[in-house]
Amino acid sequence: MYDYKIILGLIASIVGIIGYIPYYLDILRGTTKPHPFTWIGFALILGIAFLAQLSAGGGPGAWVNGVSVIGVLGIAILAFSKGERDITVFDWICFAGALVGILLWRLTNDPLSAVIIITIVDLIAFAPTWRKTYRKPHEETTSLYVLGELKYLISLFALASFNLTTALFPISIIITNALFIVILLLRRRQLAL
Repeated sequence: MYDYKIILGLIASIVGIIGYIPYYLDILRGTTKPHPFTWIGFALILGIAFLAQLSAGGGPGAWVNGVSVIGVLGIAILAFSKGERDITVFDWICFAGALVGILLWRLTNDPLSAVIIITIVDLIAFAPTWRKTYRKPHEETTSLYVLGELKYLISLFALASFNLTTALFPISIIITNALFIVILLLRRRQLAL
């Protein structure tokens, strides 16, 4: 019975890798401009989520976060040279909030506390991208978020141990990505009228 979880973990990871390809290409073309603060935060958060899920028995369902750390770290690096340049006070506050959340995680020894904290921190880290995308919805690649939905949905079924520690973060990502996609598409439609 555990074999299908390995297959699902691999499929989720492959979907994740595929999702990054158009995003990287769009960054290099200059059509997608990632916000550096969001992607630095995401890299840190995904690393913590990966370690917390592994420590709580997540097994193959955690692999998607391990793979995502690498993809997101690359986006963070590219964001410094090809990303959003309009950094506001709000962005700095969100970035500082994300760093404080990570510091709070370091003070805990409990994987569930870590996951709860990083889930909140993830929402804070995503805020600069939400702000930027509302103003410039054509500077994001929708497919990354759609495939992100798919990879995290698959990863839930690949979890070797399904509990709050292993499932909260992927469920949160599924919800926030879905909302982000809706706002992105609505803003594109509004600006096209």
